[in-house]
Formats: sequence, C-alpha cells, structure tokens
Amino acid sequence: MSTPVLTIHGAGQTVTGSCFEFAAGQQRLLIDCGLFQGSRSLETLNRQPFAFDPARIDAVLLTHAHLDHSGLLPRLAKEGFGGPIWCTPATRELLTEMLRDAARIQEQEADRRNRRADRADEAPIEPLYTLTDAEDALALVRPVELGTDFHPCPDVTARMWNAGHILGSASIEVTAGGVRTLFSGDIGPDHKSFHLDPAGPSGMDHVICESTYGDREREQVTSDERRAALALEVEEALARGGNLIIPVFALERTQELLLDLARLMNEGRIARRQVFIDSPLATRATVIFQKHRRELEDLGDGEVFRHPAFHFVETVDASMRLNAMSGAIILAASGMCEAGRIRHHLRFNLPRWDSTILFVGF
Repeated sequence: MSTPVLTIHGAGQTVTGSCFEFAAGQQRLLIDCGLFQGSRSLETLNRQPFAFDPARIDAVLLTHAHLDHSGLLPRLAKEGFGGPIWCTPATRELLTEMLRDAARIQEQEADRRNRRADRADEAPIEPLYTLTDAEDALALVRPVELGTDFHPCPDVTARMWNAGHILGSASIEVTAGGVRTLFSGDIGPDHKSFHLDPAGPSGMDHVICESTYGDREREQVTSDERRAALALEVEEALARGGNLIIPVFALERTQELLLDLARLMNEGRIARRQVFIDSPLATRATVIFQKHRRELEDLGDGEVFRHPAFHFVETVDASMRLNAMSGAIILAASGMCEAGRIRHHLRFNLPRWDSTILFVGF
C-alpha cells in the first residue's frame, strides 16, 4: 500500500469544524466531521460544498460527541455517505441526543429566518439538515470499546485511546501502509472531574494534535482551587439578592458545575440555594452520565445526580416561570448564548442590577 495522504478540511486557524480526510490507497476515512461554530462568517462554512465526495468516504472515526467534531455528520449522510461511523459506546449514546437536538435547532433557525419580515421577498432558507438526516446518520453509528483493535476498512487498523476530555472521548490511532498516525481529538486537562487521565501510544510516526490554546501555558488549578474560586463568585453574586445566571454547555460543563456546586453546598462552603438546570439536552446528558457512573471518578456519593437543591426544568412554561425568581442559580444552554433558553434569562436578568451573569466556558 502507498503512503497514506492526510488532508485537513477543518479546525485549521480556528478551533471548530474538525475534519481530517485520511486516504490509504483506495480507502478514504474521515476523522471527525464537525460544525464550524462562532461568528456568522465561520458558520457560513457549514454550507460550503464538501471538498470531497461523501459517497466515496468508506468510514468515519469519531473522537467525541461535541458538535464541533460531530455536527456535520447528518449533512454527510444527506449527501451520500453510507459507511459506518465508529466511536466509543458512551459517545454513541451522547451523539443520539446531540445530533437530534442540533437538527431541531437547524429546523427552528431556518423557520425563524424565513418568517422575518425583511426576508419576505427572498427565497426560503433550507435548514442545514433535518431530524430525518440526523436519524439517518445515527443509524450508521458502530460502537467500539477503548483499547480494541478494529478495521474501519480493508488494510486499515484503528484503536481508540482515552482522551480524558468528556464522557466517551477518544484519541484515535490509525495504522495503514506501515504508517502509524494518532489523531488526538480534544485532550482533557490535569485535575479533570469524572475522567481518568488521558492515555496514548508511543512510537507514532505522526501526531495530529489539536491545540485550542496554542502555545499558551495553562495555569495549573487543582479541583479544590477551582471550587474555591467558584464559591467566591457564587457567594458574591447571591449576596446582591438577584439571580446567578450561568450559560453552560449541555454536555460535560453542566455536569462538572453540578458536581462542584453539590460539593460546596455539602461542605458548607456556600449556602444551599435552589439550582435550576434549564436545558432538556443537559438533563438527558446527565442521565447518560448517571448510566456510566461506574466508569467515572470523583463522584462522591453521586450528589450530582440527585442533590435536593437541583431541579431539572423540562417545559418552556416552567422555564419562563424562572423569570420571576430571585436568589436562584440558573444554568441554561447554550454556553455561547447563541440559542436556547439562556437568551430569555439574559433578557430578563441583564437589566437587573442585583443579578449576575457568570461565564464558565470559552
């Protein structure tokens, strides 16, 4: 077999849209197929034609369920891809929720824009993909355990290694044509809640390593130091008498915050306050975390899943009723404030001098 050829289609000079094409002889793999997220100019890249023929891709290897790594899989299936999508079992479960939610958002955003008065004379906008497209992609997912060799296509061997980033995340080793390449995916930091430290092989010929923080040295913060900083912010915010509004990512960051808040309350380091998790997706992700709790670390007695101060908000009406609250902690998606229920919490709380908005993500 000839030397493999790697083409980078995303996450170059930006931190989203991860997508690598790995050609080994006549075989073509994708490692990740993610959404570009952020500015409007970046998001327009999601509608550009793929730089490859989706029907000619033999398989996809998926590092984890975050949408900047997985969010274009429904469009890939819509445009002709029909091969397997390989990932860990936990990623498969999370992906089911993430892609369905992303598809609903795509449909709602297209409908919202088409109903705008200033677009009355323009052609309707089609959603990037639909719920049907998401279901078609999910039907292609094949789970594989960490540390298990498998063959995503002939003459190619792959293995998943724990990346320590989120539940189910993996770095992926690919061997073809005598060349060993490691795709890091996103790698977890030191003192990460829930997950074992990242692992990986040695002796690689090539390592494709994503680097969100570039060459910056990240400050080393222990779990207790992180919780102390959070306690200070919570106490100062709620001393004003208003709400503490925290935009959160539904997957992983919500669960990390719940773990820290539960510990701080149980240890008496912050007063016990009502905590509302206002994101159906975050609720479903938390259920998946609970299902995999035996694979996780640092759970204590499992307070993150059943703490008496935590209230998971399901309906839109229940979410709207939170606007009349004071002295509550409200976690709502999305973490980037682009969509979801966080927008009405910002609308009602930003004008209040006594409320606080706390950003906990990039």
